[in-house]
Order: sequence, then C-alpha cells, then structure tokens
Amino acid sequence: MDALTLDPDGWTEAGERLLRSAIELRRAIHAEPELGLDLPKTTAKVKAALADLPLEIREGPSTSGLVAVLRGPDNGRTVLLRGDMDALPLTEETGLAFASQVAGAMHACGHDTHVAMLAGAARALCERRDRLTGSVLFMFQPGEEGWHGARFMIEDGLLDPMPDAAFALHINPNMPSGVIGGRPGPLLASSDKLRIRVKGAGGHASMPQDAIDPIPIACEIVMALQSMITRRVAVSDPAVITVARMEAGTTDNVIPEFARLWGTVRTLSERTRLAVHDNIQRVATHIAEAHGAEATVTIERGFPVTVNDARVAELARQTARRLFGENGWISMAHPVMGAEDFSYVLQKTPGAMAFLGGTPEGGDYRTCCALHSNRMVIDETVMARGIAMHCAMAEAMLGPDLEL
Repeated sequence: MDALTLDPDGWTEAGERLLRSAIELRRAIHAEPELGLDLPKTTAKVKAALADLPLEIREGPSTSGLVAVLRGPDNGRTVLLRGDMDALPLTEETGLAFASQVAGAMHACGHDTHVAMLAGAARALCERRDRLTGSVLFMFQPGEEGWHGARFMIEDGLLDPMPDAAFALHINPNMPSGVIGGRPGPLLASSDKLRIRVKGAGGHASMPQDAIDPIPIACEIVMALQSMITRRVAVSDPAVITVARMEAGTTDNVIPEFARLWGTVRTLSERTRLAVHDNIQRVATHIAEAHGAEATVTIERGFPVTVNDARVAELARQTARRLFGENGWISMAHPVMGAEDFSYVLQKTPGAMAFLGGTPEGGDYRTCCALHSNRMVIDETVMARGIAMHCAMAEAMLGPDLEL
C-alpha cells in the first residue's frame, strides 16, 4: 500500500462536498445536547439525516442508539464505523451563535462532530454502494460519557454478527488541525471509580485525643496512594490515581465520625488494573487500622483499556497518508490516560480508534481549550477530512490488504 497515490478514490472530494450538510447537522445537535443513554432529539436528527438512504435501521431496548446497515453487492466482510452522540453535564460558555440551549448540558467532547461525520460518511458510501465488497455498520451510540452505551448496544445484539473490523474517530482540539493521530496497542486507559469511607470516632475538636479523627487518616491515605503508584507500579505499564473529592464534617468544632474520598483509577493493562485495585485495598485498610479506624474501599469498574489492533492501526496510518499526504498522520508516542467505551467494541473485534486534530482557526493546539472544557470550540472544516477518513477506512477494511 506504500505505493498508493494520494487519494485515488476521491474520498477527500466527497468529504468537501458534504461538509456544509455536516456543519448544519453538527450545529443542530450542538444546540440541543442530551445526556446519557436516551437521546430522543439527537436520534431523531440522525434518522432524518439518513432517511433517504438505502440503509437498514436496527434499534434496541436499552438505549436510543441505532445501527444503520449498508449492504454492498458483494456478500463479503462486515465492518463498523462508530460515532458517539451524548453530551456532558456542563454549562457552555463559548459564545457561539449555535451554543447549547439546554442549561447544564454541552457538547464539550466533540460528539456532535462525530455524529455529523458519520452521517456524512454514510451518505458518501451509499453513493458508491456498488463498489463495496461487503457491508458497513454505522453505529450511532449514546451514553459514552460514563454510561457504557457501547456495551448496552452490544448486549442488545445490535452488532450481531460482530463485524470483522471496526474504526472510530475522535476530534481533538489539542492536535494540529486536520491531522490524524493514532498508535497500535493501548491508546486510552481503563477508567474505574474509587470510593473510600474512613470510619473513626467523633468528638470535640478541642480534645482529639478522645476521638479518632478520620480526616488526617483520609489525608494520609491520599498521600500513600500516590506513593504506592510510584513505588509499586512500573513506569512501562503506568497507572494514575486521582482523588478528586474529599468530604468530612459539618462544622469547625466537631471531629466527625466519617471522612469520604472519591477518585478515579486509570491503567493501560488489565494486569496493572487488578494489581492497583489490590494495592488500594491494602493501603487504605491498613492505614486506617494503624490509627484504630476502619476503611471501606469500593471500586466500580468502568471502561476497559482501549487497545488498537496493530493491523487496523497500520491501515489507518497508511490510509491517512494516502488521503492527506505524508503530514496527514502523526504516530502517537504514548497512550492517553483518558478512557473510551469504544473499548467494548475493540474487545470483540479487531479495530482502531484515531484522533482528528481540530484546533480552532487562529488558535494554538498546545494552549487552546481542551476536551471537556465549557469553552471548547473546534475547527468545523476538519469534518471534511473525518468523512473522507471514515469512507476510506471502510473501503480499506473491506479490501484484501487487511489480513485478519
């Protein structure tokens, strides 16, 4: 594939041609963001965008997500393209003319662009249906922001039989605009919720010797967890523990009975994930016992590690360079410790996720507002490249160059 010339199939032209409609769809979704697994307005917009296309629509009982199926004339492989649809619980402060009209909800992670690019790709691929050597599943998925939407859609059977390969794009304002970036192996971390309750013995704040103060014990646990990460976890297979919330007490002159900690645990392998969970339990309970207190640790398992299949990741690299030239691809040196529920799909079938740079015009990708910021804006014109990349990857994954 190294000898392929720059975009011989015209997918970049198709992306540019469909950009205007993609921007319109993205802005309509952005103005009416929805949270969680049930996104009736967003799903209705997606269905309207696909209504005139030769697609079979699958829906399930657990979410408002849908899978649109395009069957090519050759009954060969089936491949999947995915776009997530849900927003974040933030109050938007971008000042955009199409800013969120819903208090406390905003598309601050770019899922509105993911939907628009996927809908554009569906239209472009339908236009060239006769040249496909298999079928394409377009997965419009709710509930990515911690709701396990991909897992529910899989459990509902919407992807059955599982596709032979899968691909997804994620917009990123902190990458040069229009550049695709990815890597083989771990791309994003697992994400687990950590809860620790420290039970001491309450008393008068002037007489701590007659109480068991849970607050310094909880503080000691926080610091010990950081030391545990640096001393017990190899830097070659890293982990992150962040305690982001601490709660104790009701006033200034009472030692409370309880202190509570909330945090997140991120790892890049299942082996390290399990080891870190065990070490958290050991550190917290033993520190509490040393002070005559008790600690109860609860870890809620979240998304798995997002692991890119090396073959599909290499195909993505070659495809991006074919479409956009040598500078159209960045090989990421290391994973990102954020998490993604596309990981559930990648547990079931070979696939890859890549990032699409979307630095706003006039911005610096190194300093502009990042994903999950309520001031995040993106360069909408890069969606043309996203449409083209989806289309070219679908065709490439259906072709003979990908040996699965």
